[in-house]
Amino acid sequence: MPRKQQAVQVKKRQKTYRPGEMSGDFAHVKPRGVFRLFSNYRLFAAIGVVALTAGLLLAVLLGGGSTPVDSDGNGVRGAGVIRTTPQPGETVASGSSANTITYTSPPPMTIDTSKMYTAVIKTEKGDITVQLDPSAAPTAVNNFVFLAGEGFYDGVTFWRVVADDDGNLRFAQAGDPTGTGIGGAGYDLPYEETDTPFTAGTLAVARKSEAGSPNNGSQFFFTYQDEPTLDGDFTVFGQVIEGLDVLQQLVPRDPRPGESAEPGAKIESVEVSES
Repeated sequence: MPRKQQAVQVKKRQKTYRPGEMSGDFAHVKPRGVFRLFSNYRLFAAIGVVALTAGLLLAVLLGGGSTPVDSDGNGVRGAGVIRTTPQPGETVASGSSANTITYTSPPPMTIDTSKMYTAVIKTEKGDITVQLDPSAAPTAVNNFVFLAGEGFYDGVTFWRVVADDDGNLRFAQAGDPTGTGIGGAGYDLPYEETDTPFTAGTLAVARKSEAGSPNNGSQFFFTYQDEPTLDGDFTVFGQVIEGLDVLQQLVPRDPRPGESAEPGAKIESVEVSES
Protein backbone atom coordinates (compact mmCIF):
# COMPACT_ATOMS: atom_id res chain seq x y z
CA MET A 1 0.00 0.00 0.00
CA PRO A 2 1.53 3.32 -1.03
CA ARG A 3 2.75 5.39 1.93
CA LYS A 4 0.86 8.62 2.51
CA GLN A 5 2.94 11.56 1.45
CA GLN A 6 3.84 13.74 4.40
CA ALA A 7 3.30 17.47 4.23
CA VAL A 8 6.52 19.40 4.15
CA GLN A 9 6.60 22.16 6.78
CA VAL A 10 7.99 25.33 5.36
CA LYS A 11 9.79 27.52 7.87
CA LYS A 12 8.71 31.11 7.72
CA ARG A 13 11.42 33.68 7.12
CA GLN A 14 12.14 35.64 10.26
CA LYS A 15 12.72 39.34 10.21
CA THR A 16 15.35 40.93 12.39
CA TYR A 17 13.78 43.28 14.94
CA ARG A 18 14.93 46.86 14.85
CA PRO A 19 13.57 49.26 17.47
CA GLY A 20 11.02 51.64 16.03
CA GLU A 21 10.36 49.58 12.93
CA MET A 22 6.90 48.06 12.27
CA SER A 23 6.27 44.80 10.47
CA GLY A 24 4.62 44.88 7.07
CA ASP A 25 1.16 43.91 8.31
CA PHE A 26 0.92 46.48 11.07
CA ALA A 27 2.49 49.33 9.16
CA HIS A 28 -0.79 49.92 7.35
CA VAL A 29 -3.01 49.77 10.41
CA LYS A 30 -4.34 53.22 11.38
CA PRO A 31 -5.39 53.96 14.97
CA ARG A 32 -9.03 54.75 15.53
CA GLY A 33 -10.98 56.90 17.96
CA VAL A 34 -9.12 58.48 20.85
CA PHE A 35 -5.96 56.52 19.95
CA ARG A 36 -5.51 58.77 16.91
CA LEU A 37 -4.26 61.46 19.31
CA PHE A 38 -1.15 59.40 20.11
CA SER A 39 -0.03 59.52 16.49
CA ASN A 40 -0.15 63.34 16.35
CA TYR A 41 3.42 64.16 17.35
CA ARG A 42 3.07 67.88 16.72
CA LEU A 43 0.16 68.10 19.12
CA PHE A 44 2.10 66.30 21.86
CA ALA A 45 5.11 68.60 21.33
CA ALA A 46 2.91 71.69 21.68
CA ILE A 47 1.33 70.33 24.86
CA GLY A 48 4.81 69.66 26.31
CA VAL A 49 6.03 73.21 25.62
CA VAL A 50 2.93 74.72 27.23
CA ALA A 51 3.29 72.49 30.31
CA LEU A 52 6.98 73.32 30.74
CA THR A 53 6.39 77.08 30.42
CA ALA A 54 3.53 76.96 32.92
CA GLY A 55 5.70 75.02 35.40
CA LEU A 56 8.54 77.54 35.25
CA LEU A 57 6.14 80.46 35.66
CA LEU A 58 4.51 78.79 38.66
CA ALA A 59 7.92 78.18 40.29
CA VAL A 60 8.86 81.86 39.95
CA LEU A 61 5.54 83.02 41.37
CA LEU A 62 5.71 80.67 44.34
CA GLY A 63 9.35 81.54 45.03
CA GLY A 64 8.59 85.24 45.21
CA GLY A 65 11.92 86.06 43.54
CA SER A 66 15.39 84.98 44.71
CA THR A 67 17.45 88.15 44.30
CA PRO A 68 19.38 88.80 47.52
CA VAL A 69 18.95 92.32 48.91
CA ASP A 70 20.57 94.15 51.79
CA SER A 71 18.84 94.88 55.08
CA ASP A 72 17.44 98.14 53.71
CA GLY A 73 16.06 96.50 50.58
CA ASN A 74 18.19 98.76 48.41
CA GLY A 75 19.38 96.20 45.89
CA VAL A 76 21.80 93.36 45.40
CA ARG A 77 24.73 92.92 47.80
CA GLY A 78 27.53 90.49 47.01
CA ALA A 79 26.13 89.40 43.66
CA GLY A 80 27.91 86.28 42.47
CA VAL A 81 28.92 85.31 46.00
CA ILE A 82 30.43 81.86 46.42
CA ARG A 83 30.02 80.64 49.99
CA THR A 84 31.66 77.45 51.24
CA THR A 85 31.02 76.31 54.79
CA PRO A 86 33.14 73.35 55.94
CA GLN A 87 30.99 70.51 57.22
CA PRO A 88 31.58 68.74 60.56
CA GLY A 89 34.63 66.53 60.28
CA GLU A 90 36.25 68.47 57.44
CA THR A 91 39.77 69.83 57.91
CA VAL A 92 40.14 73.58 58.16
CA ALA A 93 43.52 75.27 57.74
CA SER A 94 45.30 76.19 60.97
CA GLY A 95 44.10 79.56 62.16
CA SER A 96 41.32 79.77 59.61
CA SER A 97 37.79 80.95 60.28
CA ALA A 98 34.87 78.52 60.47
CA ASN A 99 33.20 80.02 57.40
CA THR A 100 35.19 80.76 54.27
CA ILE A 101 33.49 83.29 52.01
CA THR A 102 34.82 84.31 48.61
CA TYR A 103 33.48 86.64 45.95
CA THR A 104 33.90 86.85 42.20
CA SER A 105 34.48 90.62 42.08
CA PRO A 106 34.94 93.68 44.34
CA PRO A 107 31.79 95.30 45.76
CA PRO A 108 30.22 98.34 44.09
CA MET A 109 30.88 101.74 45.65
CA THR A 110 28.20 102.34 48.29
CA ILE A 111 29.82 104.59 50.92
CA ASP A 112 29.56 108.37 51.06
CA THR A 113 33.11 109.74 50.97
CA SER A 114 31.96 112.96 52.65
CA LYS A 115 31.00 111.05 55.82
CA MET A 116 33.08 109.67 58.66
CA TYR A 117 33.28 105.92 59.23
CA THR A 118 34.40 104.30 62.47
CA ALA A 119 35.14 100.59 62.80
CA VAL A 120 35.22 98.68 66.07
CA ILE A 121 37.21 95.47 65.63
CA LYS A 122 36.17 93.16 68.45
CA THR A 123 38.83 90.57 69.25
CA GLU A 124 39.27 87.96 71.95
CA LYS A 125 41.88 90.28 73.44
CA GLY A 126 39.64 93.37 73.46
CA ASP A 127 38.31 96.05 71.11
CA ILE A 128 40.27 98.11 68.60
CA THR A 129 38.57 101.29 67.38
CA VAL A 130 39.69 102.64 64.03
CA GLN A 131 38.84 105.90 62.27
CA LEU A 132 38.56 105.09 58.57
CA ASP A 133 39.58 107.63 55.92
CA PRO A 134 37.30 107.40 52.84
CA SER A 135 38.58 110.69 51.41
CA ALA A 136 42.12 109.28 51.09
CA ALA A 137 41.28 105.71 50.05
CA PRO A 138 37.61 105.42 49.05
CA THR A 139 37.95 102.00 47.39
CA ALA A 140 39.76 100.45 50.36
CA VAL A 141 37.30 101.88 52.89
CA ASN A 142 34.28 100.88 50.83
CA ASN A 143 35.67 97.35 50.53
CA PHE A 144 36.37 97.10 54.27
CA VAL A 145 32.89 98.36 55.16
CA PHE A 146 31.33 95.86 52.77
CA LEU A 147 33.26 92.86 54.08
CA ALA A 148 32.58 93.87 57.69
CA GLY A 149 28.86 94.07 56.96
CA GLU A 150 28.97 90.63 55.34
CA GLY A 151 30.57 89.10 58.43
CA PHE A 152 33.65 88.19 56.38
CA TYR A 153 36.05 88.99 59.22
CA ASP A 154 34.13 87.09 61.90
CA GLY A 155 36.44 84.35 63.16
CA VAL A 156 39.45 85.50 61.10
CA THR A 157 42.76 85.65 62.99
CA PHE A 158 45.83 87.85 63.18
CA TRP A 159 47.89 85.30 61.29
CA ARG A 160 51.13 87.33 61.29
CA VAL A 161 52.57 89.45 64.11
CA VAL A 162 56.15 90.59 63.46
CA ALA A 163 58.65 91.81 66.06
CA ASP A 164 62.17 93.18 65.61
CA ASP A 165 65.34 91.63 67.03
CA ASP A 166 64.78 93.41 70.33
CA GLY A 167 61.27 91.99 70.71
CA ASN A 168 59.47 95.23 69.83
CA LEU A 169 56.29 94.62 67.85
CA ARG A 170 56.19 96.21 64.40
CA PHE A 171 53.28 94.78 62.36
CA ALA A 172 50.07 92.82 62.95
CA GLN A 173 48.40 91.40 59.85
CA ALA A 174 44.90 89.91 59.51
CA GLY A 175 42.07 89.47 57.01
CA ASP A 176 42.99 86.05 55.58
CA PRO A 177 40.17 83.54 56.23
CA THR A 178 42.54 80.62 55.60
CA GLY A 179 45.04 81.75 58.23
CA THR A 180 47.93 81.01 55.86
CA GLY A 181 48.67 84.46 54.46
CA ILE A 182 47.87 83.51 50.87
CA GLY A 183 44.09 83.77 51.10
CA GLY A 184 41.70 86.62 50.50
CA ALA A 185 38.20 87.56 49.46
CA GLY A 186 38.55 86.03 45.99
CA TYR A 187 39.52 89.25 44.18
CA ASP A 188 42.17 91.99 44.13
CA LEU A 189 41.71 95.73 44.54
CA PRO A 190 43.39 98.48 42.54
CA TYR A 191 46.29 100.09 44.37
CA GLU A 192 45.38 103.52 45.76
CA GLU A 193 48.30 105.87 46.33
CA THR A 194 48.08 107.70 49.66
CA ASP A 195 50.48 110.20 51.22
CA THR A 196 49.49 109.50 54.82
CA PRO A 197 52.66 108.74 56.85
CA PHE A 198 52.98 105.43 58.67
CA THR A 199 52.86 106.14 62.38
CA ALA A 200 51.90 103.95 65.34
CA GLY A 201 48.38 102.57 64.83
CA THR A 202 48.23 103.08 61.06
CA LEU A 203 45.83 100.75 59.21
CA ALA A 204 46.79 99.82 55.64
CA VAL A 205 45.92 97.31 52.92
CA ALA A 206 48.32 94.40 52.44
CA ARG A 207 49.83 93.79 49.03
CA LYS A 208 52.68 91.90 47.45
CA SER A 209 56.09 93.53 47.45
CA GLU A 210 56.41 93.44 43.66
CA ALA A 211 56.11 96.85 41.99
CA GLY A 212 52.72 97.44 40.42
CA SER A 213 51.03 94.62 42.32
CA PRO A 214 47.37 95.19 43.29
CA ASN A 215 46.01 95.38 46.81
CA ASN A 216 44.77 92.20 48.44
CA GLY A 217 40.97 92.02 48.56
CA SER A 218 40.67 91.52 52.33
CA GLN A 219 44.03 91.49 54.14
CA PHE A 220 45.13 94.48 56.19
CA PHE A 221 47.83 95.31 58.75
CA PHE A 222 48.50 97.64 61.68
CA THR A 223 51.81 99.29 62.55
CA TYR A 224 53.05 99.54 66.14
CA GLN A 225 55.56 102.32 65.59
CA ASP A 226 56.62 104.85 62.98
CA GLU A 227 57.53 103.08 59.75
CA PRO A 228 58.70 105.79 57.31
CA THR A 229 60.14 103.21 54.91
CA LEU A 230 56.55 102.17 54.10
CA ASP A 231 55.35 105.65 53.17
CA GLY A 232 53.89 105.68 49.66
CA ASP A 233 54.21 101.92 49.17
CA PHE A 234 50.92 100.82 50.77
CA THR A 235 47.38 102.19 50.82
CA VAL A 236 46.61 103.76 54.20
CA PHE A 237 42.88 103.80 54.97
CA GLY A 238 42.57 104.25 58.72
CA GLN A 239 44.09 105.09 62.10
CA VAL A 240 43.66 103.47 65.52
CA ILE A 241 42.06 105.91 67.94
CA GLU A 242 41.59 103.44 70.79
CA GLY A 243 42.91 99.96 71.49
CA LEU A 244 46.65 100.12 70.83
CA ASP A 245 47.06 98.29 74.13
CA VAL A 246 44.97 95.45 72.69
CA LEU A 247 47.34 95.15 69.74
CA GLN A 248 50.22 94.99 72.19
CA GLN A 249 48.76 91.78 73.63
CA LEU A 250 49.18 89.88 70.37
CA VAL A 251 51.81 87.15 70.44
CA PRO A 252 54.52 87.34 67.74
CA ARG A 253 54.05 84.72 65.04
CA ASP A 254 55.27 84.56 61.45
CA PRO A 255 54.50 81.08 60.07
CA ARG A 256 56.08 80.01 56.82
CA PRO A 257 54.12 78.08 54.15
CA GLY A 258 53.69 74.47 55.21
CA GLU A 259 54.51 75.16 58.86
CA SER A 260 52.07 74.24 61.60
CA ALA A 261 51.46 76.90 64.24
CA GLU A 262 48.94 77.70 66.92
CA PRO A 263 46.12 79.95 65.65
CA GLY A 264 46.59 83.67 66.17
CA ALA A 265 44.27 85.95 68.13
CA LYS A 266 40.76 85.80 66.72
CA ILE A 267 38.58 88.65 65.46
CA GLU A 268 35.06 88.08 66.75
CA SER A 269 33.32 90.75 64.66
CA VAL A 270 33.76 94.14 62.99
CA GLU A 271 31.09 96.83 63.49
CA VAL A 272 31.16 99.96 61.33
CA SER A 273 29.20 103.14 62.00
CA GLU A 274 28.94 106.34 59.95
CA SER A 275 28.43 109.94 61.00
